[in-house]
Amino acid sequence: MATREVVKIIRMRIPAGQAKPAPPVGTQLGGAGLNIMGFCKDFNAKTQDFVDGTPIPVVVTAYKDRTFDYYMKTPPVTYFLLKAAGLKKGANQPGHEVAGYLSLKHIYEIAKVKKADPFMRTHIPLQSWVSQIICSCKSLGIEVVPKPEDIPKK
Repeated sequence: MATREVVKIIRMRIPAGQAKPAPPVGTQLGGAGLNIMGFCKDFNAKTQDFVDGTPIPVVVTAYKDRTFDYYMKTPPVTYFLLKAAGLKKGANQPGHEVAGYLSLKHIYEIAKVKKADPFMRTHIPLQSWVSQIICSCKSLGIEVVPKPEDIPKK
């Protein structure tokens, strides 16, 4: 089997269902000489089950014969954390102020989603995913509590 020569690997974060031939998608794919409309239609069809606007990391492999392959990863951890905490953004001064609260149950569910991604490091145990996500919470100013009922009422 002959292998195709890779010209470029393009990494983008595109909102689900909103791939358009306009920048930034068009400029990155057009620069590699790829079929922009074909990618946009295919990406939008594959992401129609996602909530509109969910940021989807995409890795596009462009080949010398102007064909391409791409795969999608799960949304970033920060997106899941902000959605679960009901926030638009994290704290301005993480460590000094608390922007929101999450329970370990939320963290565990996010870790299960991230571990299930076939393109992520699946050899990492779930406990390590949970500890990494807790560190992400700290950098966003989200406090992690042991039980959902421990979250303070507003």
